[in-house]
Amino acid sequence: MIPWLTPMLEQLFVEAAIETLTMVAGAAFIAILFGLPLALLLHATDRGGLAQNGLVNRPLGLLINAVRSTPFIILMVAIVPFTRLVAGTSIGTGAAIVPLALASTAFIARLFETAFREVDRGVVEAARAMGATRLQILWKVLVPEALPGLIAAVTVTLVSLVGYSAMAGAVGGGGLGDLGIRFGYQRFMPEVMASVVIVLILFVQGLQSLGDWLVRRVRRR
Repeated sequence: MIPWLTPMLEQLFVEAAIETLTMVAGAAFIAILFGLPLALLLHATDRGGLAQNGLVNRPLGLLINAVRSTPFIILMVAIVPFTRLVAGTSIGTGAAIVPLALASTAFIARLFETAFREVDRGVVEAARAMGATRLQILWKVLVPEALPGLIAAVTVTLVSLVGYSAMAGAVGGGGLGDLGIRFGYQRFMPEVMASVVIVLILFVQGLQSLGDWLVRRVRRR
């Protein structure tokens, strides 16, 4: 696969790449699952929203901002007890998904909220005039209308998760970051570090290209 690596390192590289993909996919799934309802709640309870409620909007916004503003490497260490409670351990790929999911949920919730804000208010008002309920407006009007922005938000989140997953390797999270630290840095093997960087760049480029293509397809429709 990579001509300048030994067969043993190639095998480790494949395993590390699979671990990285597992972390990114698992964390992204959880982030979308929880981030979308959070974004809808933030948008609905915001000033001028469908269910304006500052008592809900402000504390929730502060909590999301607090998670977003915490550097990921610090967040990983800070929630180790919670990670152990959820995953049963604080090291390994499965454990790394917990802080990755937490960080990306806060991140994607804000991006989703921004996408909802860009929806033409006239469309929402038209739905209300036709008798649509709040839930119907949120799920059947806002989400479809904001779909290109939502896909773009998912793309940005996936790209960020690739970087986060590499940081997770520094504290025993596994994946390409762990491989780069253990072999490329600690064992002074620059060819391994270079290979990790190249593969991560290819991951990011592939995700970005796929996301951009999906956004263009959805906008045409």
